[in-house]
Amino acid sequence: MLLLCSCVQGILLFSNRSLYELGRFMDQSTLQIRSALNYGKGRSHEGIIKYGFCLVKGKANHPMEDYHVAKFVQIQEHELGLFAIYDGHLGESVPAYLQKHLFSNILKEEEFWVDPNSSISKAYEKTDQAILSHSSDLGRGGSTAVTAILINGQRLWVANVGDSRAVLSRGGEAVQMTIDHEPNTNTERRTIENKGGFVSNMPGDVPRVNGQLAVSRAFGDKSLKSHLRSDPDIRDINVDANTDILILASDGLWKVMANQEAVDIARRIKDPLKAAKQLITEALEKESKDDISCIVVRFR
Repeated sequence: MLLLCSCVQGILLFSNRSLYELGRFMDQSTLQIRSALNYGKGRSHEGIIKYGFCLVKGKANHPMEDYHVAKFVQIQEHELGLFAIYDGHLGESVPAYLQKHLFSNILKEEEFWVDPNSSISKAYEKTDQAILSHSSDLGRGGSTAVTAILINGQRLWVANVGDSRAVLSRGGEAVQMTIDHEPNTNTERRTIENKGGFVSNMPGDVPRVNGQLAVSRAFGDKSLKSHLRSDPDIRDINVDANTDILILASDGLWKVMANQEAVDIARRIKDPLKAAKQLITEALEKESKDDISCIVVRFR
């Protein structure tokens, strides 16, 4: 007998044996409510830097809305590690578009090799404009994004829009590389209100832009765009001997897990795929109900 399991990038067929192996990762009750699972791993050309990723569908009765990128590519004499999480809302069209186009748009910027920060910022803006111009095809939804670009294993650029987060381990200490763009922070609230919007604070709910969106920056969301930003916060660092782990994940993980806890879990497990799976397993045990996507990059 075969189990049909829908995943973010296609359809996977699991045999009885595969289902048994999957069951070692999650218990049967969890499988019943988590119908989508996608995972994989890879490494740099020299094999020094390794990565693993895992994505699991949440409880909501709609298709998986998390998309990802995790790969190494060779461009001229440079090896680039490209890693991203795109957490969609109100549909999967926008995160799917980002998966296909955002890194491509960044790398097409003429000044990328001399000014990555500016190129990333410009590409984010151009990509958002393209999404808005195709809203009749892509729908009314939107997406967060966290992207990481590793150049020759030596320099790392991280950018984000929304609340998908990147956390770095430096000698075992968790360092948050991104800023959660939430409507209730002073800076984000001020921007929303200056643009004519408002932030709701209903009892039992999170703060929302115009009572709708729980993040203050996002791609897409045409109906709210006049009150939203899509410009990223960007941070870059040198990868040194103390840099050991990078974790990218959607808020389905970070809502239930502290940065240091995630780093401690990932550092204990040498295989980054197993580390990503363990992070998701523990998020599920903490009763995360959202789609969860996680990438773990191990530098050494």
